[in-house]
Amino acid sequence: MIVFSIVGQLFLAFLGYLGELTVLAGNAIESVFFGKKRIRLIFQQIAEIGYRSQPVVMVTGAFTGAVLTAQSLFQFSKFGMETMGGALVSVAMLRELGPVVTGLMLSGRVGASIAAEIGTMKVTEQIDALRVMNVHPVDYLVTPRLFAMLIAIPLLIGESAAFGIMAANIVGIHAFGIGEAYWKYQMGNFTDLTDISIALIKGLVFGLIIIIVSCHQGLTASQGAAGVGRGTTRAMVYSSLLILICNFFLTLLLNMVFPAGSSFG
Repeated sequence: MIVFSIVGQLFLAFLGYLGELTVLAGNAIESVFFGKKRIRLIFQQIAEIGYRSQPVVMVTGAFTGAVLTAQSLFQFSKFGMETMGGALVSVAMLRELGPVVTGLMLSGRVGASIAAEIGTMKVTEQIDALRVMNVHPVDYLVTPRLFAMLIAIPLLIGESAAFGIMAANIVGIHAFGIGEAYWKYQMGNFTDLTDISIALIKGLVFGLIIIIVSCHQGLTASQGAAGVGRGTTRAMVYSSLLILICNFFLTLLLNMVFPAGSSFG
């Protein structure tokens, strides 16, 4: 009975947390359409979220593609299917690894930074000062970051996938000596616009998760520096977990809507 009671309390707490995130997401979406647009803040956040995240995204994408290529070719060589390695990597980088790896990297680099910044403003009463000046905290703190993330994350996912595919070409063609024509033919034959569409849809969902979770942790921070530290850690952990959980359900849904090998034409 005690175990069931603890599980029930955790489940109710989880539902309450999801409710708080939903309310914040609703306020942010309302602000996107009806709130004041602060263009300068949006461009500042695009530089912070997008431009400064490029190195880590490109490196992780390239080495993810290289490792996936090497591992797949070690297995495909047993069956004489080495030329399929390029197709496997291109589809995997677009449909799964590109969006997920980029989302996890941004949850650590961007999500933690947002939670720390807003949390510091919360515990030092700067957010209360915004309210006194008749500035809505969601309009000023959440909406510019949401705009910036939704603009930046598709580009970052594209970079991650592109560098992963380029690394796959180098490993497959130059390291394993597979014929370039066969490699690229199979890659082009199994990759189409549906794979890109799935990558972009997942990226937008993951970007929304990172911003809402991180801003919520910052806005609810308390108990001084210790509370800011806890909020920063929770922002990174919670957003990463939600990305992985949502990725499973998105994969099931999007593969029913966009089956592998389908195209818009």
